[in-house]
Amino acid sequence: MRTIKVIHVHLIFERRDYYFGSISAIFDTLDENIVGIKESTLLHLQLGDGSCIPTRRAIIRQSHLIRCKRKDST
Repeated sequence: MRTIKVIHVHLIFERRDYYFGSISAIFDTLDENIVGIKESTLLHLQLGDGSCIPTRRAIIRQSHLIRCKRKDST
């Protein structure tokens, strides 16, 4: 079993959900005014697995995507 970090950003007023592989990827796609927090602030908060950071504009959560091992094709 393999796990991959996933960061879920729920934009409250837009009612939209985004999924990212890193904090930097969030700010490559969304403006800090839309998210309600600066990239540097979010990096310093050290978002952990299962943790949630609410802002005035978004809810940011980190979790893991669970994948199974690749099966041999024999």
